[in-house]
Amino acid sequence: MKNKSLAFPVLFLLSLILPILSPAQSWEVVDLQGKLKTRALYERIELLSESVLVGKTDSSLYLLSADLRPMVNLQGTKIQRYLEPWILVEGPQGIGAFHEYGQAALPLEYEEIETYFNILLARKGNSYWIYQKGTGKTISLGQLDHAKITHHGMVITRKNGSYFLPLSADPCRPYLSLQENDGNFLLAKEQSGFGLINREGNYVMDPILDELEHTQGDYFYGRDENQYLLVRGDELQAQVNYNSYHQITKEGDLMLEYIHGKLRRIMEKGGILLDVVGMEQVDLIEKGLYFVRFRDQKTGLIGSKGWLVNPQSDAEWIGKGSEGMFPARKNGKIGFITSDGAWVIEPQFDETLGFAEGAAVVQKNGSWQLISKEGHLLGISNWQEIKPVNKGIAIAKASNEHFLIDQSGNKLTSIGYEKICRLSNGLFITENQGNRGLLDRSGTVLFPTEFESIQPENEDFILVSKEGKSGVISSNGEVIFPLDYLEIILDWSRNQVLLKSKYEPVILIPEEPTTRKKKKGV
Repeated sequence: MKNKSLAFPVLFLLSLILPILSPAQSWEVVDLQGKLKTRALYERIELLSESVLVGKTDSSLYLLSADLRPMVNLQGTKIQRYLEPWILVEGPQGIGAFHEYGQAALPLEYEEIETYFNILLARKGNSYWIYQKGTGKTISLGQLDHAKITHHGMVITRKNGSYFLPLSADPCRPYLSLQENDGNFLLAKEQSGFGLINREGNYVMDPILDELEHTQGDYFYGRDENQYLLVRGDELQAQVNYNSYHQITKEGDLMLEYIHGKLRRIMEKGGILLDVVGMEQVDLIEKGLYFVRFRDQKTGLIGSKGWLVNPQSDAEWIGKGSEGMFPARKNGKIGFITSDGAWVIEPQFDETLGFAEGAAVVQKNGSWQLISKEGHLLGISNWQEIKPVNKGIAIAKASNEHFLIDQSGNKLTSIGYEKICRLSNGLFITENQGNRGLLDRSGTVLFPTEFESIQPENEDFILVSKEGKSGVISSNGEVIFPLDYLEIILDWSRNQVLLKSKYEPVILIPEEPTTRKKKKGV
């Protein structure tokens, strides 16, 4: 008869342990050559940055060391966001914050948290708090209508229609308006007028102007009684770079000065871009680029450093150019002119994407084509769409399929794909019916379109997944890690790879005791 006295307690213990371990996954950390460094059990691991690893078990969330040891219990159930250097963690009671080094900053009890490098702004209902990393203290701002952190780290609050700067030297001073912009200075308004405030909350231009409007960067356009001003912000004292009693108009990013009612100057930032008699019309093409028409109907294109196309053209419009070729329109059609204003390709096209690597993408009669700098057709002329040439290759579409073509218009791929996506390393992801493949720079198929995802890190390390399993393959087909893992995380900063597989516990069945008779005297 078998002896079950030892087997029963072992199996009983396993029945208690297995429910705890069963949802977990086994993670291996290996170097780039596949040598095992360590193992760990986690339900999920996230690589938030080069230095921040987070692991989740059934009941806890941890900040991990490089070898996956738990260092700090993050006290929540999931990562809401990682905004360097802050980790926002969500739990049953709300959102909290930890510094990426592990320091607990805010408990998990808030509805919303905004971050800056050394500041956190937390909200619960209509109540707000500020946490400052330098002091490690949390300050209550009380109940507010609204509060926010600007892109350069200032805190603005609003209550009962007034605005405040709670971190300034005068936190109770009310403002009629505080406007953030892409520069480093707030545009402030008080009863006395408009002014500028620096990051410390101090005025660098007193609030005395009748008008003040941001233009770009640290530059502003203003008016004081009958005087127009162009102002540059400065941390100590804002500078008036240009002032005039002649009218300066501002429409969007376009500023023009009129003298005795006639257009005379194009203004930019803090001064004069163009001062010339005879201008009739100025159109902003894009920031820092202007199309100019004169009274004699000659036109040109000017940028921040001077004329790009001399004002000798008869074009009705001139756009941003490249490779010395500028798209221009006349009588409703588009051609190309050079910097001296001469037509080198007569206007005959409906649209263009401009020149790149000696070839221009143009549309004519509803079809897209490539042309040379001499205006000659390159390849076929009936594409539905063509993307600009990049490193000798363009992506073109015909009959709702995408192909690779070279800068001469020749097809590099014989078959078409639903989608082709160019990668920064020069490779191309293909897609058909939700599956993905990979092409090299010449259009050669590296991987057929049969994978769920493809992530080329480089040509020798391509992460792929298929049928729910992941692996790593090189571009020549060599298997680096077989297609056997549930997930693979590449940790380049530590030159290691994290491999996830289903945890399968090893159950040891104890040997049954022998039934041999004992010798007398033993």
